[in-house]
Amino acid sequence: MPASFRLRPATQADGAFLGDMVVEAANWRSGGERPKHQVLADPDHGRYISGWMRPGDAGFVAQAASGEAIGAAWYRMFPRSEPGFGYVGTGVPELIIGVRPMWRAHGVGRELLQRLCEHANAHGYGRISLSVERGNFAATLYRSEGFAVTQAGVGRSTMVKRLG
Repeated sequence: MPASFRLRPATQADGAFLGDMVVEAANWRSGGERPKHQVLADPDHGRYISGWMRPGDAGFVAQAASGEAIGAAWYRMFPRSEPGFGYVGTGVPELIIGVRPMWRAHGVGRELLQRLCEHANAHGYGRISLSVERGNFAATLYRSEGFAVTQAGVGRSTMVKRLG
C-alpha cells in the first residue's frame, strides 16, 4: 500500500499539475490513453485548466509523504454559453478530479472529494456537479458520497450532490 498523503489548497502554481490530472481523468480506461498534448488541446478538456486560477476557482492537491503531488480535485464555474461536461446550471460549480493510477483505491479520491464538497458548501454553494463516463469505477465513489445521476447522455452521466 502506498505511503500516507496529505491535502493542501491548490494554488495558481498548480496549473500544470492540474493539467496532468485532467489527462488522468480523461484516460481512466487502461489501454486507450491519449497523449497529454492531445487531451489538453481539446477545448472540451482544456476548459478545466485554461486560465487557472480564475476568480471562483478552488481546489485541493493530494501530496504523498515524499512531497510528490498524486491527485487533485477542483471546481470551476462555467457559463451556459460554454458549459463543461457536467454543467447543470448557472451558479453550480463543476468539479474535476484526477488521481495518479498507483494511488487509486487508497482513499485519495474520496478525501479530495469530501474536502472539495466541504469547501464548496462553506462558500455558499448549494450543489456541485461532475461528469463521469459510463463504466468508470469512480461512479461508485461518487454515489457513495451522495452524488446522484441527473442527466444521462451518450456515454456519460452528469451527477449532482446537494450540499449543506
